This record gives sequence, structure tokens and C-alpha cells, in this order.
Amino acid sequence: MPLPRALEPFRLGRYRVLAFAMFVSVFGAGMWAVALVNQVLQLDGTAVDLSAVTATGALGMLVFVLVGGIAADRFPLAGVLRLVETANLLTAGTVAVLALTGGLRMWQLAAAAFVFGAGIGFFYPAYSASLPRILPARQLLAANGMEGTARPLLQQAAGPAVAGVLIGVAAPGGALALIALCHAAALALLLRLHVPGHAGHDAGPGTGPTAEPAGDSVGDSAPGPGAGRPAPVPGAGEPSPAPGAAERHPPQEPAGALRSVREDLMEGVSYTLRTPWLLWTLLWAVLAVFLLLGPLEVLVPFLVRDRLGGDASTFGYLLACYGGASALASLVVASLPLPRRYLSWMIVLWGFGTLPFGLVATTDSFWVMALCLAFVGAGDGAGMVLWGTLLQRRVPRRMLGRVSSLDFFVSIALMPVSMAVAGPVAQVVPLPVIFWTVALLTPALGLVALWAGRMREDELAHPLAG
Repeated sequence: MPLPRALEPFRLGRYRVLAFAMFVSVFGAGMWAVALVNQVLQLDGTAVDLSAVTATGALGMLVFVLVGGIAADRFPLAGVLRLVETANLLTAGTVAVLALTGGLRMWQLAAAAFVFGAGIGFFYPAYSASLPRILPARQLLAANGMEGTARPLLQQAAGPAVAGVLIGVAAPGGALALIALCHAAALALLLRLHVPGHAGHDAGPGTGPTAEPAGDSVGDSAPGPGAGRPAPVPGAGEPSPAPGAAERHPPQEPAGALRSVREDLMEGVSYTLRTPWLLWTLLWAVLAVFLLLGPLEVLVPFLVRDRLGGDASTFGYLLACYGGASALASLVVASLPLPRRYLSWMIVLWGFGTLPFGLVATTDSFWVMALCLAFVGAGDGAGMVLWGTLLQRRVPRRMLGRVSSLDFFVSIALMPVSMAVAGPVAQVVPLPVIFWTVALLTPALGLVALWAGRMREDELAHPLAG
């Protein structure tokens, strides 16, 4: 019996190992979001303290994500993923012991948040670059949809909900102990993972065992370079790779190695700057993340306390609504063909999904707040499935790690600032003004990016089969 479209990638053993490792890891990350809030409150922290700790975690991502992209393009991808989970396990175990013994301090929470953030900076590019190496191009939308389903369902729904229950019934640190066990399980799975080749040894896209004819996934008459990914078209915003650019540098002295790292990074930056749909999406994303993340992660917990009379577990249930809706929307997109107007749909889903966010700061009803956050989550999840697939289908494989990390870097560049300023700004600006500004300005900026990046023309000039 044929599997549903969204489940087709699970036929391959390598994908199953990678996917289940990711599932367990993000479940632990979801528990961390609520456990962190609880620990800050247990230490009598304020909104400013929570801003500082969460901003430190975002700073960890920001500092290491570009290095993570270069690592994904240079080293065995499975090894990078294992290193991340080893660091996560050691960090979560240490924090759990400190919490259970009563020795946990605010600076230690901030240090743990920094390590977890740095781990995400390495994990995301390596995971994204692994998918085209173990899956055929026609299954990438389904795989990204499955990730888009699992991440919010586990990281923003199940993880926070379980953490909320544990916080309510267990001694402080119980949730942190389970987080450590999650990362131990992820590491055990990744020890079995083998990703065919890595960027440092690939001659280019389509060299792996899952390569497909370009006609399977590209609507152009000219064949693509392999693995179903369309060949970049000179003059259309996607420059052709330079001859021999995929060849790796021979062993060098440290100064030469540093120069090579810089050249690798600048190649990815140059490609992004010369690709309008990519550039303008990233410019919009950095502003959208700045507007949304601080209020969502820093101010909503205090709205829960002040307007609903709730605690960290109530905040966890709201995150579960956000994540559950995101997961459902991701699964729906994964089950459908890639839309012809893929860039336009991405902007609409991401941008206009924030419209109900303004109501979050003006209601005293848990259910209204939950419904609004679910709507925001649905738009975010559906848009992310399309975005991840476009990167894997339209970016040359030899640069996918760097471009994915650059995407992540630009997207989170202002995240630490957003989290750091959310608390202080809320002291002088009414919360409804902050939340309605986010709700209305985000889609407006999305329309500007759609026009400035000439995305409607680009998506017709570069059709991708579903």
C-alpha cells in the first residue's frame, strides 16, 4: 500500500534515523523553553531578567550559526550533529544537577542558554544540508513538512505541555532531568546515522545515490545539475557557480585555513546578495523576527500572569496551541504539491498570519489568546515548509550549508536585541500598542519584500514541479 505523500521519506532508513533524532532533540528543546521560564521565576527574576537570559541564548545562535554553516559544508554532517547533541547532553545534565541540589543561579541559566543556542547554530545548517543527500528531490517538500509538523508539535506543543505538568507535580529540576534524557536519546540515534558524502567531497549537486533527472522536478527545458534541483540561470538573480568552485582547498597552514574559511563565507554571502528572492526574504525575515520574538517569548508570560492569573504551565499550554496549529498547517502543506506561486504563498502565509497577534494583549480570555496564537503559529509553520524546500531546491548543494546558516543568521540577527529590549520597552509603551504594531507592520513589510524582490516574476521564471 502506498504511503501518504507526507510520509514517503520514512521509507528510507537513513531518513528515519535522522528524523527521529531530530524529534527527540526538539522535544527536549520545547521543554527547555518552559523550564527556563520556571527557573527564572523560581529565582524571583523579572521580565528584564528573562529578557537577559533568553537574549543570551539567542546570542549563542547568532555567534555560531555562520561557523555552523561552514562546518556543514566542510565536515561530515553526521559528525557535526553528534557533536551538537553531546554538548546539549552535558549542558542539560549539569543544569539539572544544579537545580535538583538547589545550587542553580541566574548566570548559570544564561550560560546554559548560550550553549543550547550555539548548538542550534550548528544543528540547523547540518540538518538542512543532510536532507538533499539522503532524499530524492521530489520528497524534500514532504520531509520539510514533516519537520515543520514535528518541530512545533514537539517543541512548541508536547514539550512545553509535558514540562508544565512536571513543573506542577515534580521537584524543581525534574523537567531539566528529562531534557537531558532526550538529548541522550538523540545522541544514541545519531551514532547510527550515515550521510552519504559531505560538501568537502562532493563535486556538485546530484552526485549522491538519490539523484534524479532534473525533468522530474524542474519546469525548464534545460536539465538541472542533478538531484532534481533547477540549474541557476545567469541573469535571473541566481549566478552560475564558478568553474571548480566545489573543489576543496588542499591542507594549509593556519593562516591559509582562516583565509579559506573567509572565502567560503564570502561565496555564500555573494550568492545571497545576487539572488533577489533570497535577499529580500531575508531582509524581511530579520525585521519580522525582531518584531515578533521578543513580545512572544518575553511579554506573553507576563500577560499570562497579569491578565489570566496563570503561571509557567499556563504559558506552556499557550505555546502548545501555537505549536499544534503550526504542526497541522505544516502537515497540510507537506501533503500537497508545491504551489506554482510558491514565493507569493510563502509571503502571504508568514506575513498575514500575524494579524491576530494584536488581540493577545487586549483579551482576558485564555481561549481567545490561544486561538490568536494558533493562527500565528499556523501561518509560521506553513510558510517555513515552503521556505526550507525552496532553499534545498534552488540553492546549489555545495553552498547549501553556508546559505542555510546565512539564512538562519540573518533571520535571528536581531533576535537577541528583540528579547533584550522587549522587557524595558514594555515599561514605557502600552502592551496593546506593541502587539498591534507587530500584527500590522509584519504583513506590510512582507508586501514590500514581495515587490522589491520581484518575486512574482521570479517564481514564474523558475517553476518547480510539486
